[in-house]
Amino acid sequence: MPNQPNFLFIQADQLAARALPAYGNKVAKTPHIDALSERGVVFEQAFCNYPLCAPSRFSMMAGLLATNAGAYDNGAEYPASIPSFAHYLRALGYQTCLSGKMHFIGPDQLHGFEERLTTDIYPSDFNWSANWENTVSGSERLLAAAGEVNGILKSGIYERTVQLDFDEEVAFKANRKIHDLARSDDERPFCLFVSFTHPHDPFAIPKRYWDLYRHDDIDMPAVPAMARDRLDAHSQRLFDHIGVAEANMTDEQVRIARHAYYGAVSFIDEQVGVLMHSLRTAGFGDNTVVVLTSDHGEALGERGLWFKRSFYDVALRIPLIVSAPEMFKPARRSDNVSLIDLLPSVVDIADPAFGCDHITTQYDGHSLRPLLLDEETDRPNRVIAEMSGEGLQSPSIAVIEDQFKYIHCEDDPPLLFDHIADVHETRNLAGDADYADVEAKMAAFVDDNWDLGALRETVLESQRRRHLVDRAHAQGAAPSWDYTVPAPGSAQYFRPGTANPSASNYNDDFEVRARPDSAKVNRRDFPQVD
Repeated sequence: MPNQPNFLFIQADQLAARALPAYGNKVAKTPHIDALSERGVVFEQAFCNYPLCAPSRFSMMAGLLATNAGAYDNGAEYPASIPSFAHYLRALGYQTCLSGKMHFIGPDQLHGFEERLTTDIYPSDFNWSANWENTVSGSERLLAAAGEVNGILKSGIYERTVQLDFDEEVAFKANRKIHDLARSDDERPFCLFVSFTHPHDPFAIPKRYWDLYRHDDIDMPAVPAMARDRLDAHSQRLFDHIGVAEANMTDEQVRIARHAYYGAVSFIDEQVGVLMHSLRTAGFGDNTVVVLTSDHGEALGERGLWFKRSFYDVALRIPLIVSAPEMFKPARRSDNVSLIDLLPSVVDIADPAFGCDHITTQYDGHSLRPLLLDEETDRPNRVIAEMSGEGLQSPSIAVIEDQFKYIHCEDDPPLLFDHIADVHETRNLAGDADYADVEAKMAAFVDDNWDLGALRETVLESQRRRHLVDRAHAQGAAPSWDYTVPAPGSAQYFRPGTANPSASNYNDDFEVRARPDSAKVNRRDFPQVD
């Protein structure tokens, strides 16, 4: 199909919308993201559909709510039989490439990506599966999460971390890939997905990013730490699950952690700037849809809580910026949208003539293309989020419709917030007679769309299966599902071949080669000297 746009996705990990100036933050220094937002469409009310890494990404790629995709927790397998938007783009003639984290669980580590430039930072097996049957009080922790807040006590300046090693490799390979695409003989449009692990904890960042901020300028949580008995039921479980009481953080320790988090946000901003520069210099600046987003937010000490696994906006609300000035006028949209909208959106943008008619399998999202074009749409102003992992013993559902957010779990009292008027979600409207009709309508929506008792049994059976497989794999030689990047030396740099028998950097006319395996002349931007 002619004139199909390219796609560049940039995804950060645990980047809360409220941490960016594009969403009202007054502290963070993110000039490149600011510039992207000024050229793009900023979705002010964008949400993930599960505030946890693996199920959020699985759900995003498949365009399905997590429970419809079997993405129950951080150890749930993404089956190879469920199509992703990368599969659909390939069917529409695209080349697809992933650089960085995607937290795929299971033996399929590509899920429609034709090429993967790096391995993942996290394991791909069932080790992080939740286990409700071993949770008596709801406070039992996974080994991986035990005392998690203690890690926050170690926040600060670190010149080298595993996370930094990973993200620098992700950025290097992604930027080189952009130029490889420019000098390739493959004329297909591309989708390049670049996924970083920052600003995910640990909040450990090199000094040059720390020094971008005066320590006294770092803002403190808008909702200060609360005693456990003042928290809602789920937040009490999180309080126990991540070890808030044992950590017993001081105000200064909270400020240090937030300072390091902002430094990590600026690190991500720098990578965005480099990627955008590569896109322009490679000649793709005018025909590429750039999408900046995150997999979920970060509580960052609000209410005394950290990380994700919560339906409060601090963990659920994410940045979503779509920039393609040649296609979409810069704007700000207040519609409720979510990550499951990406699959129908990219298909619709890739081929507007047929749009979502190309999608022949189940999907739960709605195309964002009409909103990007400021056209009328009949999409509901509703977002759904789910949780079914650790910190719970039963599935939990959040429904966001217009300005209201309703949270339902059969183990807990309901929560209802006007999260637009009450931005910090401190007033629970459930049980308030003035909002009885709203609560009844949203409760009925949950009752009509979920059989939570049956879903709980499905989740438990999935947990049993995965734990059995994991225990069995621990005996003897364990299989490895982690992605290994193929990098044969014989295919890299200058090697003799049919197109380049002398293995020279020059062709017959002494022009610098675009690629070592081709006589194609490299692009030259500087004037030649006579």
